[in-house]
Amino acid sequence: MSFWSQLGFQDGFSSLSFELTFFHDHAMFVLVMVSCFVGYMMFCLLKSSFSSRFILEAQALEAAWTVIPGFLLLFLAVPSVRLLYLLDEVGFPVVTMKAVGHQWYWSYEYNDMGCSIDFDSYMLGVDDVKDGVYRLLEVDNRCVLPYGVDVRVLVSSMDVIHSWAMPCVGVKVDAIPGRINQLGVHLLGSGVLYGQCSEICGVNHSFMPIGLEGVSLDVFCKWLVG
Repeated sequence: MSFWSQLGFQDGFSSLSFELTFFHDHAMFVLVMVSCFVGYMMFCLLKSSFSSRFILEAQALEAAWTVIPGFLLLFLAVPSVRLLYLLDEVGFPVVTMKAVGHQWYWSYEYNDMGCSIDFDSYMLGVDDVKDGVYRLLEVDNRCVLPYGVDVRVLVSSMDVIHSWAMPCVGVKVDAIPGRINQLGVHLLGSGVLYGQCSEICGVNHSFMPIGLEGVSLDVFCKWLVG
């Protein structure tokens, strides 16, 4: 989860979040190198006379400032396209969870392993917040997903547009009425994760957090059956 004055990303909790962080570092490296080169050239120009009696044309320079930016864009585009396809890859899901947005809470449905379970998830009120509980983030019923396996999450809405977003997992998908969007999740370990609705959906938009608990597949099966 995020902390006060934090500048970087949240700690990754899925393979996709690590891929996104790596691409950010990759793009920032290119951006810093280009910025340093442009700054150096501007500094050199400020110290020059801006005129020369011998340079009438510079074909090599014109070719260089056309070809080099093209290679830099290609250097960014290849990993970007790869990551774009990874974002839509669901794989072979072992578990499917459906998340439905409401004003202003989430409901979850499971229909796996011969079991059917559904429940609503509301933010804890101020009177229910105790020591060790995160205000405006903790919910009364967390959704539960197993780690180490591919999970498919179906997202929709019953009223207005919402957005199911888990930054530490590296996923964000819009919940649109009358439409079902899907995303793939592959958690790397157990733990409690928090997210929020990332689409302005009304007056209580800030008060519909997402609580997700990652557990082992055995524990998940027992929870689903029990």
